[in-house]
Amino acid sequence: MRKGASVKLWNRSVIVMFLIIVLGFGTVASRLFILQTVMSEELQQKAVEQQLSDTPLSAKRGSIYDCNGNILAQSVTVWDIILEPKNIKTEHQQMVVARGMSDILGVDIEEVLEQTKQNNYYEVVKRKVDTDLKDKVLEFKTKLGEDYGIGNCIRVVENYKRYYTHDNFLADVIGFVGGDSQGLEGIESQYDDYLTGKTGRLVIAKNAAGQEMPYEYEQKIDAIDGYNLTLTIDEYIQSVMEKYVRETISEFNVSNRGCAIMMNVKTGAILGFACEGSYNPNDPFEIADENVRKEIEKLPKDKQSEATYKAQTAQWRNKGVSDTYIPGSVFKMVTSSAVLSEGLIHEDTRFECAGSYIPFDGVGPIDCWKAAGHGTETIEDALCNSCNPAFMQMGKLLGREKFYEYYVAFGMSEKTGIDLPGESSDYFFNHDGVCGMDLADLAVASFGQNFKITPIQMLSACGAIANKGKLMTPYVVQSISDASGNVVKTTEPKVRRQAISEDVAAQVGTMMQHNVISGGGTNGYIAGYRIAGKTGTSEKIVDEDGNPSKDYVCSYCGFAPADDPQVALICYFDTPDPEINHSGSGVAGPCFRNIFSEVLPYIGIERVYSGAELDNLDTTAGAYVGLSVREAETAATNDKLKPVIVGNGETVTAQNPPSYTTIPKDGTVILYTETETEIKQVKVPDFSGMSLTEVSRVAADNKLNISIKGSLSNEESSYAKSQDIAADTLVDPYTVITVTFNQDNSIM
Repeated sequence: MRKGASVKLWNRSVIVMFLIIVLGFGTVASRLFILQTVMSEELQQKAVEQQLSDTPLSAKRGSIYDCNGNILAQSVTVWDIILEPKNIKTEHQQMVVARGMSDILGVDIEEVLEQTKQNNYYEVVKRKVDTDLKDKVLEFKTKLGEDYGIGNCIRVVENYKRYYTHDNFLADVIGFVGGDSQGLEGIESQYDDYLTGKTGRLVIAKNAAGQEMPYEYEQKIDAIDGYNLTLTIDEYIQSVMEKYVRETISEFNVSNRGCAIMMNVKTGAILGFACEGSYNPNDPFEIADENVRKEIEKLPKDKQSEATYKAQTAQWRNKGVSDTYIPGSVFKMVTSSAVLSEGLIHEDTRFECAGSYIPFDGVGPIDCWKAAGHGTETIEDALCNSCNPAFMQMGKLLGREKFYEYYVAFGMSEKTGIDLPGESSDYFFNHDGVCGMDLADLAVASFGQNFKITPIQMLSACGAIANKGKLMTPYVVQSISDASGNVVKTTEPKVRRQAISEDVAAQVGTMMQHNVISGGGTNGYIAGYRIAGKTGTSEKIVDEDGNPSKDYVCSYCGFAPADDPQVALICYFDTPDPEINHSGSGVAGPCFRNIFSEVLPYIGIERVYSGAELDNLDTTAGAYVGLSVREAETAATNDKLKPVIVGNGETVTAQNPPSYTTIPKDGTVILYTETETEIKQVKVPDFSGMSLTEVSRVAADNKLNISIKGSLSNEESSYAKSQDIAADTLVDPYTVITVTFNQDNSIM
């Protein structure tokens, strides 16, 4: 009995042991199976994370250059401060690290303390710090290693920061990048894929203690730098354009910005693109307009955020491509091209202007800007007079279908295709043909009212007239190259279409040249240059919020040289102060003239003077000091100057104007022959508003020389606009005063 009980007990024990072994090993085997199959990928990833530190290496964003290789935007080296909290062992060490990072980098100590508690090797404390802060961090890292043995808890990683060399220079074209170096506006956005480059990696092995392994366990995959862009923009031309656009905005108190765009008419390359009232891409979120900034500060706190965002988006808009406007009379070059192309009129066709015109039955009379009317006119007269009734008659001859055909041909119903983001497509007429254009629309559209286009569209249309009728695609990026300078892509000129024939283009160009010489465009006249141009003054009708408006947009568009066109230019100003001037001729014309006066010589276009212009050319005072009186008199006379001798000496000791001063022919130069001669200064008069004859007489009466600038193609309507030496200034006798003239006309 005892033996049987023992056997049973033994058998039970064996069974229990077997079950324990089976269940135990089964559980282990099942766990191993799950770990090796189901959780294999997850565990491998965790093992890699524990054994390796993987740090991204930023690629250097490509640079942006002007057409002459001048740097406009580049990426400079900065540093990211990375924390490796897994290497920090105690709470005390966590606090030491957090306090040190806060003191050096100015970051919130509580946020850094929270980062030190994370169980990983990668926490970004601060991005893109300058070298001086980076050096302080490295000193702190060394101290941590010496005092606590945790010098490997901080890593400094090279990064790049975008830097724009001239602040707000060309800002609307270049644009800017965000905190992650992604292009957000302008060229930076349009060509972001080319500029960005490819991120690299730095992989470092860790031992069981979480410490870095020797150098041979490090693997580095170098970042690939982004491509560089070379623009068609010329830095000098751009600086000239920005200067005169700023001056015009200031002089005429333009409230809604202004811009000027210059294009090579043969290729479509943009040489300058000045949109003033812009921002600084080095600090793009700062409101650039001080007045706007102050108005936002006055708002309740809960309204400021929305107002700030609205102001930011407004200053980031490229007014030349994103904003539409009613072109006004500059569009008359298109209507002229259309009627001549269709053979509906010829150069001797006559139009009648009695001061108003009824274009169609049911449409009321529409006034001309000249209440008395222009009488009988040819098409050239109508263009030079900017006569609305004459152009309504041309529109009537064309009809809606033909008018729209040329509207499309000149690119007004589509984007130009310029390589800038945000080009507007919000046009009054569209590809649905004449849909929405009734006869009243046709009447006013014929002289540039009641539809909207962008400034770049108007410039492109003008460029087509200058380029033998060929409409080109404008562009701002000339080429793309890699970090070694190898060109990987170039922009080839692209003809969009033949808008008009070469003969008609030449005929319209000649009329526009005559407009500058003797018509409404005389404020664009430059002695020695053959300029073709047209003014524009358009009523806005409604403001940006859709409310009725009596404001104006002033523009001037043209090209040069008229007989062999090279460049076209549009100057455009939105809402000048009507109490000062609101005509395209008065506001935009001088800006157009001033820009071309400096740019045309720079690009190598030579002056060719007419006989009348030659008679008015200035000369240069020679170096007469040190000569005998007789030698100096002879030299001054040969320089076409009138010498006046002061003193009884035999040798010239001083002169005024100084040597090599530009001075009008037949001007006076004083030759002093005694070193102790007392010079009695004269007071500069105020020449503003005077005619050329009056300025000459007053200058002579006050013993002054004058040098003439500006528009004098029609002396009867010219008046002195400004002078380089202020009235009431005391100067030596026969000092040269430069007086700038404008044309006194209100042609729209």
